[in-house]
Amino acid sequence: MKFQLSHPLTHTLSPSLLNLRFRTKRSLLPLQLQTLTFLTHNSFLRFSPQNPNPVVAVEAVRFDGPVVEIGESSEVVDGDLEFETCITRTLPPALTLEHGLQSIKEAVDKLKLDPPSSASGVLRFQVAVPPGPKALNWFCCQPELSVYPLFFLSKNTDNPTWKSLYLNGSHGVFGIGAAIYFTNSSSCTSGERNLTKRYLSTDSTFIMIYGFMDINFNIELSSKMHEAGSYLFIPQIELDEYEGVSFLAATLAWNNSSLCSFEEAVRSYEFSLKQASCHSWLTTDKCHSESIRSTLRKLKVVEDKTVTMVYMNLLSKGGREVMGDIMELKEGPSSYQFCIRLSLTIAIARNMLDHKSEMCYSAQDCANINTFWASLIIEECSRLGLTYFCVAPGSRSSPLAVAASTHPLITCIACFDERSLAFHAVGYARGSHIPAVVITSSGTAVSNLLPAVVEASQDFVPLLLLTADRPPELQDAGANQSINQVNHFGSFVRFFFGLPAATDQVPARVLLTTIDSAVHWATSSPRGPVHINCPFREPLENSPSIWMPSCLKGLGFWMSSAEPFTKYIQVRHSHACNDTHGRMAEVLNVIQRAKNGLLLIGAMHTEDDIWAALLLSKHLSWPTIPDILSGLRLRKLLAFSELEQEFIFVDHLDHALLSDSVRDWLQADVIIQVGSRITSKRISQMLEKCSPCSYIMVDSHPCRHDASHIVTHRIESTVVEFASCLLKATSPNKNSKWSSFLQILNMMVAWEISFQISTHYSLTEPQAARTISEILSSKSALFVGNSMAIRDVDMYGHDWSECIHSFSASMLDSELPFHWLRVAGNRGASGIDGLLSTAVGFAVGCNKQVLCVIGDVSFLHDTNGLAILNQRKSRKPMTIVVINNQGGAIFSLLPIAERTDPSILKQYFYTSHNVSICGLCKAHGVKHSLVQTKRELQDALLASQYNEIDCVIEVKSSIDANATFHRILRKFASQASNHAFSILSRLSVQDSISHEGFICKISRMECSRFRIPLCAPPTLNLVDHECTKFYREGYILSIYLEDGSVGLGEVAPFEIHRESLLEIEQQLIFLLHVLKGAKISCFLPLLKGSFSSWIWNNLGVPPCSILPSVRCGLEMGILNAIAARQGSSLLNTLQPQIDEGDKSGRSSKVKICALLDSNGTPLEVACAATGLVEEGFTAIKLKVARRGGPIHDAAVIQEVRKMVGCQIELRVDANRNWTFEEAIEFGSFVKDCNLQYIEEPVQDENDIIKFCEYSGLPVALDETIGSIQENTLEKLAKYSHPGIVAVVIKPSVIGGFENASLVAHWAQNQGKMAVVSAAYESGLGLSAYIQFSCYLELQNADICKVIKSERVPSIAHGLGTYRWLEEDVTTDPLRIDRDPDSGFIEASVSDANRFLQKFQINHNTICSKLTGEQVNGYQLTVDTRGFSCFLKVYEVGERTNDNVVLFLHGFLGTGEDWITAMKAISGSARCISIDLPSHGGSKIQYHGAKDSAQDPTFSIEVVADILYKMIDQITPVKVICVGYSMGARIALHMALRFSDKIKGAVVIAGSPGLKDKVARDVRRAKDDSKAHLLVAYGLQLFMENWYAGDLWKSLRSHPHFNQIVTSRLQHDDVQSLAKSLSDLSVGRQQPLWEDLKHCKTPLLLIVGENDTKFKTIAQEMFCEVCHGLKSGDNLWNEIHEIVEIPNCGHAVHLENPLPVISALRQFLTRLGKSSFAIKRVV
Repeated sequence: MKFQLSHPLTHTLSPSLLNLRFRTKRSLLPLQLQTLTFLTHNSFLRFSPQNPNPVVAVEAVRFDGPVVEIGESSEVVDGDLEFETCITRTLPPALTLEHGLQSIKEAVDKLKLDPPSSASGVLRFQVAVPPGPKALNWFCCQPELSVYPLFFLSKNTDNPTWKSLYLNGSHGVFGIGAAIYFTNSSSCTSGERNLTKRYLSTDSTFIMIYGFMDINFNIELSSKMHEAGSYLFIPQIELDEYEGVSFLAATLAWNNSSLCSFEEAVRSYEFSLKQASCHSWLTTDKCHSESIRSTLRKLKVVEDKTVTMVYMNLLSKGGREVMGDIMELKEGPSSYQFCIRLSLTIAIARNMLDHKSEMCYSAQDCANINTFWASLIIEECSRLGLTYFCVAPGSRSSPLAVAASTHPLITCIACFDERSLAFHAVGYARGSHIPAVVITSSGTAVSNLLPAVVEASQDFVPLLLLTADRPPELQDAGANQSINQVNHFGSFVRFFFGLPAATDQVPARVLLTTIDSAVHWATSSPRGPVHINCPFREPLENSPSIWMPSCLKGLGFWMSSAEPFTKYIQVRHSHACNDTHGRMAEVLNVIQRAKNGLLLIGAMHTEDDIWAALLLSKHLSWPTIPDILSGLRLRKLLAFSELEQEFIFVDHLDHALLSDSVRDWLQADVIIQVGSRITSKRISQMLEKCSPCSYIMVDSHPCRHDASHIVTHRIESTVVEFASCLLKATSPNKNSKWSSFLQILNMMVAWEISFQISTHYSLTEPQAARTISEILSSKSALFVGNSMAIRDVDMYGHDWSECIHSFSASMLDSELPFHWLRVAGNRGASGIDGLLSTAVGFAVGCNKQVLCVIGDVSFLHDTNGLAILNQRKSRKPMTIVVINNQGGAIFSLLPIAERTDPSILKQYFYTSHNVSICGLCKAHGVKHSLVQTKRELQDALLASQYNEIDCVIEVKSSIDANATFHRILRKFASQASNHAFSILSRLSVQDSISHEGFICKISRMECSRFRIPLCAPPTLNLVDHECTKFYREGYILSIYLEDGSVGLGEVAPFEIHRESLLEIEQQLIFLLHVLKGAKISCFLPLLKGSFSSWIWNNLGVPPCSILPSVRCGLEMGILNAIAARQGSSLLNTLQPQIDEGDKSGRSSKVKICALLDSNGTPLEVACAATGLVEEGFTAIKLKVARRGGPIHDAAVIQEVRKMVGCQIELRVDANRNWTFEEAIEFGSFVKDCNLQYIEEPVQDENDIIKFCEYSGLPVALDETIGSIQENTLEKLAKYSHPGIVAVVIKPSVIGGFENASLVAHWAQNQGKMAVVSAAYESGLGLSAYIQFSCYLELQNADICKVIKSERVPSIAHGLGTYRWLEEDVTTDPLRIDRDPDSGFIEASVSDANRFLQKFQINHNTICSKLTGEQVNGYQLTVDTRGFSCFLKVYEVGERTNDNVVLFLHGFLGTGEDWITAMKAISGSARCISIDLPSHGGSKIQYHGAKDSAQDPTFSIEVVADILYKMIDQITPVKVICVGYSMGARIALHMALRFSDKIKGAVVIAGSPGLKDKVARDVRRAKDDSKAHLLVAYGLQLFMENWYAGDLWKSLRSHPHFNQIVTSRLQHDDVQSLAKSLSDLSVGRQQPLWEDLKHCKTPLLLIVGENDTKFKTIAQEMFCEVCHGLKSGDNLWNEIHEIVEIPNCGHAVHLENPLPVISALRQFLTRLGKSSFAIKRVV
């Protein structure tokens, strides 16, 4: 770019640019190429004493591309193809755009002190900035003499027009300068062609390319036709705006060979940065849209409706580097609205300007003075950026209405109801932050505006009211439709001015300055409505009437420009942050000293305010209470991020405060509130209770919003300004206990609310609020009505998690792991009038797809809003959800409902109605849907999101049912809050709780395998009754905490578990490794998602990957350890308010149900049952479905019932052994036997409900429950049938106490029994089950209290298996006896607890111990081809084991990556991992002097040869080779080439290479580029970019991602690592696809569920290896296998290691069994 710095920024440009001619498509843009200086190949810098300002020609670096065209690369050889990979540095999010620019400047300044050593490169700095639209205004702020190219590109894809720019803004892109430009063969002259082709790698993530695909810049000024070419570039400075976030980026590109050095690239960037910074749109400025028109008018723009500007991410091509034709890129994203300036005189645009608006203002067309005055008023409004007019019909306002409707830049909407129209204007201003203009006639038309004016005034919404009026002579004279309109709205407007009647005797300047002043008042703090009264005499139409042009005096400059007459300029003096000795310093000191700080975020009106509030929350790390109108209450978690822990959102404090204990405890000492009022009354009362405390209120207006009179510091400031001040100060103190308590209380209340709403199967109003919040996306906005609508969404709306794989999500996740949702409501006066109209206006203003939730009375109050809705003007489709309970439901929840006669309530408060909402919609032509179930609501909402049509969804409800469910929700939330608080209080007495809620660490775990004899065969289907001795096997877990406390758990799989002891042993060995040092969270005893969260976040494994019995034992051990630490029992840990001295009268005994196998004659079984009754059992369960037929089982049951009597509870268990017909037959014979229930009567679980209905017998679920592993509540929903009376819960089958508690909670809420059942566990497991059973009984009692049902008598739990234990794992067995008081067999909680406290292992029952194999580390030397390789080796397992497994890591990994997997399978194999050459501790020593010419190439063949020799040293037997990624390619190569050494290969996310030569050339060049970057920039910066790639998006969401990345920084030989990357490139590897067809070595292919690329490769590999086997043998499944690992991406062994370990073990087992099959195939 050629320009001369004689002033801050002036430029010398070639006059030949004036000759540019522009045509599109097949036409040309003839242009002297050298005049576009950023495309030149000259770069120079001249200084002279006469002119100290340099004349600079700046060059953009040229690349071929951006894709490789097949024709260009078909003949390239090694070295002729080069790729440059961009290194991207993501800086911390910036509070403002200005801060972002400063952040980038500081980063580049730091880089200049230590510049890169490479001769070429691309560096990019990017920072997240506030999301409010700024790109267009920034473009318009640039000076006429500028850096080029300079462009704005709109992302509006909904038929953008020039009007849309003014109406509601547009997200887009601003760019300045060109760092890189791209050429292709058709656009290069012969002199420019170079043998070496240079491309920008598609691995350069998040780089956008801009330009044109159908324009050719030609050297000769000629009209000769040429084939269209391309002009594509990457700007130097770029602002890219997305939903919820914007990104500011600076790109530096240099290449010494093209005469653009790093220093020159920096200098070029600095020119662009200086211009962009000096001419940026300050975030403190008010509406700047008035500059758009004047800026665009100054440009000599060629406007063409056929040209599109392309913009694409390099990744948007799907990672394709090679295309048949570059013109394929035309199919990528394009903008139909843009403006690009290529030089001082050349600007190309589309849909940016209406040519009518380019004309200067002219008064010649005004027929009379009324028309002239009206046109002046409208024109000045448009120049001020006010382009949305709400016009009510009327005669007196005709001049204004006609002038507005004919103005080219103005959008008008009309409505016959002025009240609805005014509220619509309020909504528009809410959405756009730009005043709407309301035009009305005179008389009561003006008065109808008052409700909206009040709302706008109270909530600081800017409006401009233009009210037509009669002239003075008709006032107070009885003239028709004439009232006093002077100061009609009193104090509710910020400014009033009564214009004189239109006349040429008054200078027209009066009109302009009045409008300018009014708009200034409306948009200055405190913002609000302004009123200008506009009298007009007749004629009101456009009839000709002479008027004197003398009134135009002084308007010459105004008429020739596009700017407003008076510009109000506010010079801000920001002393606050620098005034360390003033009052702001006092506020900062208060915040610094806070012990129990609380941040409240009220209504946020702009996206930038939401952004600032989020950064403020992160900085303070205080508990943050987001109001529903803050935009953060319904935030979306992008993916797991460790940064999420820096935010402590307390969404459900309102319901937590229902607990008296929480209310008494919660005492904040410093409260900061940013934004407007808080919706929750309970929170407001809590704030008042905290007084006296320091209460800091921050809002941009000066008004007092302090209803409780407790504010101690009132700061008049925007949230952005306040946050800027605080972010510069030192971080405040953090109270870990305070924060953790509130966070965990919130989690438990949220869990309970979610549970209750999910398990209430009718459609309720809280369910509707929750469903609505879940269906919304970040591209949507929500408008909430008043009364119950806003309260329900505030209390029950769901902050939801959804992993988004968009560019903005990936970028934002690095620092701010949330998207938010824009939410608005009319909370100024909080009325129910005008809500529908406001919502429609809000949709126009915010330019989003708006979902509106209002009540039926509110809807009826504003049915005229349907007339506005039906016009569908200038907005996206809307969804209106009407909660129709046929009245005002809020009164049913107020105290008056309890003290007032129902008939009075119904008539005077509920205002019940029978109005057809469907009929109203039909009358207005609006689509209507009636929903009555959850599914119908979900379907209707989903349909409304995708259908391009407005829709009203009516949700049917009932006032009484709604009131009842709200009461139940409040009571359950109160219970949950009390329960959580009691547990936390008990833990905190002796423990200091960290910020993350941790109380201690696990020092180690020990596992002892036991085998205990049983005195009888278990009552199972597949028992060998000829066997005379039976045993129970399992493991005792001993979990030691750092203070010495020990918790015991039992892992004992049985036939019903479908788990083998070998599988369990491997998982336990894995846990031995990962549990060491793990932190115990204080909220684990809450059992409401706590263990699942802990397992994932702390152990790093998906909870569902742990075997059910293992998880049960783990949870048991940890809970017992916490109890031991407290000196308490497991029961008191789960339910702290209950202890042994409890005097509440609730039993601490558990009734036991006896278990009886029904072998023998009916009489023999009946006698055995009678014996059990005599022992003291009150309940007996008999096994059935094991005889010749159902009639035989029925005979047994009849005989037993006859002999034991009616008082004994009889249960039968069919274990899913009957068909439906057999079960019905059995039921017909026992219907009079008074069975308590029959367990699992049918084989097909889909027949269970049918059996209930046909037989009438009560049913219990057992195996059905055990088969549910995920989405438990969703799957249980179909079993809510009243015929299902019980669920039988085996904790070891269902996966632990947390899952068991969830199922029990569901059953008890449905009025069903929750029966705990043992699976022949030892006394250790039984002692835990006894206490857990008591916990469930107490939980059930609490549930009965809430729903006011009679408490169910104590349930007999299925723990009678203790009678089978001939010997126990302890020397002092658990005692379960007849209770001397009741005379029944009962288990004592006290005895169970004493059993655990005095537990001594019976060593006679212990077979072995798992201690975890020690890792043996050593070094092996391998000599080969002129050098020696010293390999770091890790070994686990017995050296005598002939099963040898060699593990190979991926690039950047080390052998330590495999330690946990090696330990897990070390019992069945000798496991060895190594640091591959150039990685970790492995070193290379050259024989003789090292010479670069003699450097060995570490190709895959060389590395395989090294490993072959290493195997020779390690073992004489064949090995199984396990490799991941790069290691997988090596393992596959060895399996195919060294079958004499390789017994089998496990290929994890690996590839046989690239089939296509061009693809190999490209990949080789790309990997060479990365290797170069690794050396040039160092390992840390390289890894930041490496792991930013699309391949790792699943790994990035792993909770241990940062830990994994940190471990990769241990490599100390970067040069060798880079050489490894280059030499082992898949581009240099010869493809092995043909070899696969002849593969005789067994292969196991492992891929991640979410690794799309390598799943495809694995499938192709599997087809190839199977195709190579001889047809007819059908042995491919015995030799080769493909396994997909769930819940993970590319790095499966790190993301979900347990299924990988299981697959490896099974592969090893199969190899040992199938050698005969391999030989047969050979």
